[in-house]
Amino acid sequence: MGARAWALAVLAMAGVAGCSSSSSSLSGLQSQYESVSSSVLPSVVQISSSTSTGSGVVFDSRGDIVTNAHVVTGARTVEVMRASDGHKFTGRVVGLSTSNDIAVVRVTDDPSALHAASFDSAGVSVGQIVLAMGSPLGLTGTVTQGIISGNNRTVTEASASGQAAVTLENTIQTSASINSGNSGGPLVNLSHQVVGINTAAARDPQAGAAPGIGFAIPASTAESIAKKIIDAAG
Repeated sequence: MGARAWALAVLAMAGVAGCSSSSSSLSGLQSQYESVSSSVLPSVVQISSSTSTGSGVVFDSRGDIVTNAHVVTGARTVEVMRASDGHKFTGRVVGLSTSNDIAVVRVTDDPSALHAASFDSAGVSVGQIVLAMGSPLGLTGTVTQGIISGNNRTVTEASASGQAAVTLENTIQTSASINSGNSGGPLVNLSHQVVGINTAAARDPQAGAAPGIGFAIPASTAESIAKKIIDAAG
């Protein structure tokens, strides 16, 4: 074999090795997605009232669930359905903070059947991979993937009937798909931790929905407000 032929053979072998490494990395990332989904989905619930349907995430062992205030506004009790298997509970609205769009719902009939999620209050970095979980359009236990696209965004939520618009500061921008019904569900990192509460999808006033632009309330904010609501309720 001449020198040129030998060089080509070495390059071909290097190319094969590169493909193998790439395939292994992809397989590892897929395994992480699957692991996070199976680990966190048991903590995700669908929340339904007479006027709206959204999502939530189990906050503690007492049966407290964090969601968006706009999901439960006007309701005293709601139906809570576990995303992992469809099991249903009755939930009582403990309290809400409209200005922060955070509410707490409590399941009292069988709180031990709910699995509390782990919250990460350390913050997120642009480019970080995240998964959004919830019940978009009523599709319970849906998982979408994306990245953190930006931090510290100021977002004004569209006003609901009879309610004033709410402006939220310091929200997380993500490319993970967020649709109607995702509100109140968790935004999760690959370490199985909740980093945000999915809250809104961007809309262009002229063009309508803006795919790939969604917003979440940081876990640190959600955790702080939820604790205040729970402490005030006793």
